[in-house]
Amino acid sequence: MSSGDEKRGETFVMRGEARSASEESISFSTFIVGLGTAVLIHLGGAPNPETGQLEKDLPLARQNLDLLSMLRAKTRGNLTQEEEKLFDGLLADLRLRYVEATKR
Repeated sequence: MSSGDEKRGETFVMRGEARSASEESISFSTFIVGLGTAVLIHLGGAPNPETGQLEKDLPLARQNLDLLSMLRAKTRGNLTQEEEKLFDGLLADLRLRYVEATKR
């Protein structure tokens, strides 16, 4: 790949063709699952995608969990029934995992 194929972002390098926003649209459900995955990674429940290792960072897990909680409060009444069910289930599961992780 030649250097002409690289598009530089603020903190990363994107390779290949640039895509329009409509081609890279993300659903709200995908967004919250992504944030939930970050919590799970920081709890040591899934490998860090950069290192492949299980790493526990409870302050970062808590920060992302608080972000999800705030987002849930701010979106109350504006989500579909499926989104609400997913969000509430995700939060309940992650909160339980956080409590368990703090006891170890």
